Amino acid sequence: MVSGTRLPVSVVTDPELGGRWTSLTAGDREWLWHRDEPRRAHVRPADAFADAGGLEECVPTVRGFPDHGDAWSRPWRRYGDLDVVDCPDFRLTRRIRDDAGSAVADYTLTAEPGYRFVWAAHALLDLSPAARIGIGEPAVARLYPDEGAGWVTGTWPRVDGIPLDRLGPDDGTAVGAVVLTPRVSVHDGTDTLHLSVEAEGQPVAVALWRNLGGFPQDEPYRSIGVEPMLGRVFDRAVADHGDTAVVPASGEVTWRLTVTATRYA
Repeated sequence: MVSGTRLPVSVVTDPELGGRWTSLTAGDREWLWHRDEPRRAHVRPADAFADAGGLEECVPTVRGFPDHGDAWSRPWRRYGDLDVVDCPDFRLTRRIRDDAGSAVADYTLTAEPGYRFVWAAHALLDLSPAARIGIGEPAVARLYPDEGAGWVTGTWPRVDGIPLDRLGPDDGTAVGAVVLTPRVSVHDGTDTLHLSVEAEGQPVAVALWRNLGGFPQDEPYRSIGVEPMLGRVFDRAVADHGDTAVVPASGEVTWRLTVTATRYA
């Protein structure tokens, strides 16, 4: 019988550069992927996304405008163990703590009641071609076959003939998907990373970005995103009723992201 060992998870963030998670380690493994992107250090609000890897806080949208949201391009302020960013329509606060070896991030978004938004923990992971994505079945999956707003609906793990749970070598493709589930596991060799999101009364999902050298067209590279989220679409501008988080009469939405890791013998 194969048994797994829980590994303590450690997180490092950079408040001055958009609250970005720059490291997510478990044992001796760094899970976050990075790339050299000189623009990242000098971004301003409303700039086009500068993809340096790590985990970016994308809110109030992922695609659309502002590109990857408002929060990633603004400096955050740190008060003790609390990080805060003020955007034109909302304030976002985040507290990351250790809970028995798991990394737990608690969020609060404050805005006018009725404000609609999408949030994603835009985590780009350093994975081998043999890695696979584990999601409890059955789960509804929305496949975005291109950069357009429309999606194809299917059942995890295969949608429109595409096996979303497998990565494989670079093949020149790039697809996105939103899976209607609160939990996802990433298996790579003997290591597994588990991510889950909880938000009472709000829609939750997991977004996937499987770029196997198909994006961008001029200088493509490989990047794999596994992104717990509030909402069920990439772009809030085209969201149907029930597909975004909505600020209630209290003026606050709270949610929690939990990250754990396991190593198997």
